[in-house]
Amino acid sequence: MNKVNLLVSFKVDENQKKIIEDSLQTYCYISYLKEIENREKAIEEAEILFVWNPNIEFKNEEYSLMKNVKFIQLFSAGGDHLPVELFKQTFNIAGNVGAFAIPMAEHTVAMALALAKDLKSAHLKLRVGNFDQFKINKSIKGSVCSIIGFGGIGKATANLMRAFGCKIFAINSSGKTDEKVDFIGTTKDLEYVLKNGDFIFISIALNNSTRNLIGSRELNWMKNDAILVNVARGEIIDEAQFYEFLRTHPDFRAGIDAWWIEPFRHGKFQLDHPFLELPNVIGTPHSSAMVPEVIVDATRNGSQNIKAYLTGKNVKGVFNKNDYI
Repeated sequence: MNKVNLLVSFKVDENQKKIIEDSLQTYCYISYLKEIENREKAIEEAEILFVWNPNIEFKNEEYSLMKNVKFIQLFSAGGDHLPVELFKQTFNIAGNVGAFAIPMAEHTVAMALALAKDLKSAHLKLRVGNFDQFKINKSIKGSVCSIIGFGGIGKATANLMRAFGCKIFAINSSGKTDEKVDFIGTTKDLEYVLKNGDFIFISIALNNSTRNLIGSRELNWMKNDAILVNVARGEIIDEAQFYEFLRTHPDFRAGIDAWWIEPFRHGKFQLDHPFLELPNVIGTPHSSAMVPEVIVDATRNGSQNIKAYLTGKNVKGVFNKNDYI
């Protein structure tokens, strides 16, 4: 086959370069935008793009140069940060599906366990000399784990929680799965899944159909002592309604790793409501994927998806553009 021009637009180290080149140099002429003097020429000639955050990596006027692009592979899993101009083009765009699933599932479960066992409260009590030995915490065995978004992260989370003896209720786009679950449905089944959940995990992609998927009505479907962990995107939950619900339902607990305004997508971190002052909330800075091997694994996973595209095999994570336009 004839080689095609692959342009990597984000900064990579030598280890990442080796992974990309070992996977793709048979099929591609590979160049790195950060190392090229003639940016316009490189973008104009690119047929495949491997990108992370186009809003930082490209200037607005450079999108019109992408006339030869046939496929874009994201380094990230989600595509909600992409400019609409890219979704209006004829080429396909794929997320890096599964690249971050294992560490994110570990983080999800860690937050859920910390909330279930009330570790934050117990620690603070001990600091002031309150040895509250007999306070009852939440049991995990026999619980229902409701997973909203049963892709790579959701499935990895289910595998971990199943080891604790949990039942798995899942929501995905098709209502079908080959995984072992106790219930599988679509967002049409959201009420049933939320009402039954002792633990509710949000790992669904943010797009036009999932923005504000969970508001006051959906929160009130949940059990008063349920635990919700969001490692997806903040905008899946209505921010104001979520804060008010947490403030008025002290037995309900939340782990928040994904926020509404974050540096990667918005250039800053901002909270319009003081979530972190609530005693029933644990927060982390969207760091659920950050383990030592994550960048290497994501580079390899994305490179293999590009290879699948070039060799006519199944390409994972192609976005439905209508969900983003």
